[in-house]
Amino acid sequence: MKDLGLSYTEIKESSRKELVGLLNGLSNYNTIHAFDGYTSDDISEMAKKNPSVRGDYAKTQAIKARYGFGSKPKSFKELLT
Repeated sequence: MKDLGLSYTEIKESSRKELVGLLNGLSNYNTIHAFDGYTSDDISEMAKKNPSVRGDYAKTQAIKARYGFGSKPKSFKELLT
């Protein structure tokens, strides 16, 4: 909860649904930004020593594609769909 910047009082006042949503958002944020600064060549080199890195990187790319990172919407209506 420290990463969310919430005090103990704020946590106690929040509903379980709100806290789960905040934690899911934090998890997505951490997953999306886990490989910031690395190129695909860097990932390939790391995967030689630790093959699970490739799966983690693929998960990051899938979440980025789902949320539309890297593509710019043409209209406000596209943002809503």
